Amino acid sequence: MNEMTKQFEQFAEAMKSAMPQVRANKNGYELRTKVLEFAQNQAWQDYHAKLGAWETSVKKEGDEIVTSVTMPEVPGADAVLETANKFYEFVSNGSGLNKK
Repeated sequence: MNEMTKQFEQFAEAMKSAMPQVRANKNGYELRTKVLEFAQNQAWQDYHAKLGAWETSVKKEGDEIVTSVTMPEVPGADAVLETANKFYEFVSNGSGLNKK
């Protein structure tokens, strides 16, 4: 019985080196990628919320009726990066809400 236990322990030790290591913490690149993903999702959610409430106005200017339509701006890379920086500041500096 002792010999069998010893073999199981040796097998378990051999398997430890063959198994991938699981880390709960992400590296800096993974964190920045996740923050960028959150920012992109947030920017597009904001855009879709504004698109749902886009504005149409009708005014009379002199003898003419003028209709204007105001659509929200489609978020580009700059908007996404700005949002990502806000998220990164929040994560790095605690709440970040008390700053002005």
